[in-house]
Amino acid sequence: MRLNVKYIQLLTLLAEMEDFRRLLIYVRPFWPSFALAVAAMFAVAIFEAATGLLLAPILDQFLPSDRWAQLPFDIQSLIPKDDWFRGWLVISALLLGFTIVKGAAEFVSSFLMAHIGQKVVLQLRSDLYDHLLTQSTTFFERHRTNFLVSRLVVSCGAIENAVSQNLRDVLRESLTLIAFVGIGFYFNWRLMLGALLIGPVLAFITVRFSSLFRRFATQSLEGNKQLTDTAQETLANQTIVKAYQAEPRENERFRHTAWLIASANMRIGRLASLSPPTIEVVGYAAFVVLLFFGLREVNMGRMVASEFFTFLFFLFRGYDPIRKLSRQHNELSKAFAAAKDIWDVMDQNEELVEKQDAKDLLLLAEKIELRDVSFMYGRGNRNVLKSIDLDIARGSTVALVGESGGGKSSLIKLVQRMHDPVNGSILWDGVDIREVKVADLRRQIALVTQETVLFNDTVRYNISYGKPDATEDDLRNAAKAAFAHDFIAELPQGYDTIVGERGVFLSGGQRQRIAIARAVLKNSPVLILDEATSALDTESESLIQQALANLMQGRTSIVIAHRLSTIRRADKIVVMEKGEIVEAGTHLDLMERQGKYRKLYELQFEEHQVETRA
Repeated sequence: MRLNVKYIQLLTLLAEMEDFRRLLIYVRPFWPSFALAVAAMFAVAIFEAATGLLLAPILDQFLPSDRWAQLPFDIQSLIPKDDWFRGWLVISALLLGFTIVKGAAEFVSSFLMAHIGQKVVLQLRSDLYDHLLTQSTTFFERHRTNFLVSRLVVSCGAIENAVSQNLRDVLRESLTLIAFVGIGFYFNWRLMLGALLIGPVLAFITVRFSSLFRRFATQSLEGNKQLTDTAQETLANQTIVKAYQAEPRENERFRHTAWLIASANMRIGRLASLSPPTIEVVGYAAFVVLLFFGLREVNMGRMVASEFFTFLFFLFRGYDPIRKLSRQHNELSKAFAAAKDIWDVMDQNEELVEKQDAKDLLLLAEKIELRDVSFMYGRGNRNVLKSIDLDIARGSTVALVGESGGGKSSLIKLVQRMHDPVNGSILWDGVDIREVKVADLRRQIALVTQETVLFNDTVRYNISYGKPDATEDDLRNAAKAAFAHDFIAELPQGYDTIVGERGVFLSGGQRQRIAIARAVLKNSPVLILDEATSALDTESESLIQQALANLMQGRTSIVIAHRLSTIRRADKIVVMEKGEIVEAGTHLDLMERQGKYRKLYELQFEEHQVETRA
């Protein structure tokens, strides 16, 4: 059992070393600044020690003896021994000079490390965001949005603090401790060796506390991510929460997660409160013993009183960097936990693979062909599309209809190459779309989705999203084609009006028309309209149907619609059920067959009649 624990601890240590190595890769480009910052920290340590050394000549002024304290670099020779006033002037000048130089060096080191920290987190966030943007749709279907946002904000922020503050403090306090220990050896190596015997005991206590800190810090970090997820989900869906009177349940869910975080943080606080006094008690116990041997050294003439008191000063001052290093180790443990979260995401690569020698995709000349296409999501064991064979001729309109779950949305995702089929192929003029550049393919497809997606920006930004360099005339013409120009002109700032998060400041019909205008402006030869008129009232739908009829002329259009009345003029209507094509043909052909399509059509007609009477 003990061997297993040791093995796990070894693996954890190796994993932390690997995390640290990967983090250093981001620091490496700034090594000149880092080297200068370390040099400044070294200067801080030197002048911190030099300031403390002035205690010896001060004591010599008040405790005159036959032999004055011998200081490193022969500093005592600068101080007059026979004139206390001149001695005070020199000591004061040295004290102020050392403090000013130390302050300047500390400023340089802090500024450079903050600069490096900002640059590192900027690059890290950019790399992580770039990595996320290149992932396939499958990746985003498996991960919650808040989970990924937390990695970008919370985890990267923890690393920023680690580099700009924690790493700076670790290096500075380590150098200061080394300087203090060196001076201790200079004054009396016997006493210093005795003092260092307490080192392993303090190290054991520090490591033990740090291990507990790391465990509770990880719990706190994970709890904060879960709390963000819970709050965002509840606030974003507050309409449903209110409609179902779920406020008490959501409040309880939030409180439970917050309690877990508070519990972990209280344990961290308990450890943080217990760690310094524990180390202090052990330190004072060692000091009592050390004091006996120190007085013995003075009585034997191996040290003068000023040297011994200066030695004690540095010994006690050495506790301060040890205490700070203990706390910084705890903070760095949080940073390592955050780094692990980031590497876990960056090590997941579900990017749609584009061939190295991918071909340029030409404009569609003949047809898009789905040949024996099957597809399943993730690691599922059920095909959502089964052996689909479908031809979509250039310039034609193909409508996909059927009950929910039939595979319509999955099919159009494959055409856009959001996913790759598990079997079969999708051909663009006879060329498998896996052989061509993804950017070329998506450039030729415009999309209007069932759930209107607008960004929290201006109307102009949202319409021109697919064509940022569009002229003002092109923008307005697209809006007019989507019958959106009139209501946009009535908005407070017209095309420069902010639409709000997900277009919350607009009605459902207005949001839909802006989305259609975006597709119009992109002017792609292939259109995918996923329930494009589902959010419109009757009057708006009539106008949009006219606009879409004009837009689809000469273009290849794939339309998903539940309201079958909107797609009667389609060149081909494909009826899908349980991932299979059960019927295909024109509206008249399918009505004559008296199959699945006719049943769906008549059912909708009856529902419409009931609604009209009501």
